[in-house]
Amino acid sequence: MSNKSDVEIAQEADMLPIDQIANKIGIERHALELYGDYKAKVDVHKMEDAEPQTHGKLILVTAMTPTPAGEGKTTIVAGLGDALQKIGKKTAIALREPSLGPVFGMKGGAAGGGYAQVVPMEDINLHFTGDFHAIGAANNLLAAMVDNHIHHGNELNIDPRKIAWKRTVDMNDRQLRSIVNGLNGKANGVPREDGFQITVASEIMAIFCLSNDIDELKEKLKNIIIGYTYDDQPVTAGELHAQGAMAALLKDAMKPNFVQTLEHTPAFVHGGPFANIAHGCNSVAATKLALTSADYVVTEAGFGADLGAEKFMGIKARSTDIKPSASVVVATIRALKMHGGVSKNQLTGENLDALEKGLPNLLKHLENMQNVFGLPTLVAINKFPTDTDAELQLIVDRCKELGVNVVHSDVWANGGAGGEAFAKEVVHLADQDNQSTYAYDLNDPITGKIKKLVQNVYGGKGIELTPAAKKEIDRLESVGFGHLPVCMAKTQYSFSDDQTKTGRPTDFDITIRGVSVSAGAGFIVVLTGTILTMPGLPKRPSAEKIDINEEGNITGLS
Repeated sequence: MSNKSDVEIAQEADMLPIDQIANKIGIERHALELYGDYKAKVDVHKMEDAEPQTHGKLILVTAMTPTPAGEGKTTIVAGLGDALQKIGKKTAIALREPSLGPVFGMKGGAAGGGYAQVVPMEDINLHFTGDFHAIGAANNLLAAMVDNHIHHGNELNIDPRKIAWKRTVDMNDRQLRSIVNGLNGKANGVPREDGFQITVASEIMAIFCLSNDIDELKEKLKNIIIGYTYDDQPVTAGELHAQGAMAALLKDAMKPNFVQTLEHTPAFVHGGPFANIAHGCNSVAATKLALTSADYVVTEAGFGADLGAEKFMGIKARSTDIKPSASVVVATIRALKMHGGVSKNQLTGENLDALEKGLPNLLKHLENMQNVFGLPTLVAINKFPTDTDAELQLIVDRCKELGVNVVHSDVWANGGAGGEAFAKEVVHLADQDNQSTYAYDLNDPITGKIKKLVQNVYGGKGIELTPAAKKEIDRLESVGFGHLPVCMAKTQYSFSDDQTKTGRPTDFDITIRGVSVSAGAGFIVVLTGTILTMPGLPKRPSAEKIDINEEGNITGLS
């Protein structure tokens, strides 16, 4: 067992030049735009087949409800990719890009861990190729054009009190949630209440990740609703003629990023919407390119399966021809004990009683993946030294009752070699026939879609609508948005909207406190609980531990 930190392991990696990695899956050098020796963007238009035709098998990695103990989903994705490559499969992985907010906040980096990582880890976790900066610039250009239009006469009759478009910054900064701007006289704009959101919560991030190409990107950007007129009519970015300039800022960002794992498995890391706010999946463009280039592609969906996997199916898969061949639900014995009522500092000893109490959380996710989404499913237990044979056997026995196999993954400590049996099981699973399905029908009314998610996916009783939410639902349906899928903004720590209700809560209602349309991205956002689109830093943020020395070596990044 290595005592080295993730960043130390990554810095010792023997990376190959990125064109050699690309050659493994048939991407030629002239299609790469290099960012140094070890990262690149892929220009699909320069490939021999400029129209990606997906043929690979997609493995969707999701997880049980997350806990502070950590589940290691990205570690599993990288390790499974390495293991599939190790057993002779032409493999690629497809991940989201990390946001600087969580990197410097509570979560830390998102490039995997131990000996199952994507590299160069420091670059990926920090500025990478500048995609998020481009998305933030496009977002803020639109915001500037909105206020500028009002300042110069307001031909579109925009009501400053009904502007829905916020500025963004890719940082956790609670001070910017609610602000007043446009102060100090007429020359400096119209005074109004406003606020920032984190870049990964921007509708442009969702649009970016759901667009196949520049033309589709421009069409979606044009449909963004920035606010409403004095007589309550929607105003779009297209009416401000903003979509062309916004797309120009996103031109290079739209090209998928290409890197490698520690064991030289090709990796596409592109896009990064939050899963508890947005749809939590990497870009359609990167996933399709991976499926065009490799026989097996491993991807992830954010947080637990009730959020990321549901949105992968209900939003990303539904709007494309991307369909998973199998799913993997990641769990840890430590996290299951926490769902069974054990505190984080009491997880080391064998505790079958707590494990038994926590297992219903995992089992509910498995039921969803099999019965709601129709996917062949496997459980991957991310191994910790404190796990006991009796604890593992209890999980195996309970999952077997649902017809689900359990594998013990040791990729964190041993890389691809620690996941060979896991990889063989995944190959077997992906060969099975499946008829992937969705949690609701697009023709269902908006409240019907929400109720089906709450009852069938979350295991709750029903919903309670605030008067404001009911009014907005009625309005959205009256103007033709009722056919869109819904994107639930909900805590990641519980099936319910109360993060303290761990395990598998039942007989609960979810309060819908707000509803809005992301007309460009093509979904209805449903706000529950106290979900914020601008997070704050914890009392001891990860930023306090990160440093760099005079040789340029970064420490404290995990």
